[in-house]
Amino acid sequence: MDLQQMLQSLITEGGAIGWGLYYLGKLLGAGLAMGIGAIGPGIGEGNVGAHAMDSIARQPEMSGTITTRMLLAMAVTESTGLYSLVVSLVLLFVLP
Repeated sequence: MDLQQMLQSLITEGGAIGWGLYYLGKLLGAGLAMGIGAIGPGIGEGNVGAHAMDSIARQPEMSGTITTRMLLAMAVTESTGLYSLVVSLVLLFVLP
């Protein structure tokens, strides 16, 4: 009996043990989706902010344009983090 068959038998015949493993998988999946999904936006937003501050230091007269483009880039970067939040919420509350 391989691992997949053993887990399937625990879920179908194991009662509380099977459902416990199922919910453990859901919680681990949601936690990993949020944890790993937040790494990219965090690094990206830090990079965008650092380069925007560098650009403003070099050309202070363009600070309005640079700030506007920085905020737009941060919004696009943050959407990746929001997608990972949606995936983790679906794992927790929508899937049976």
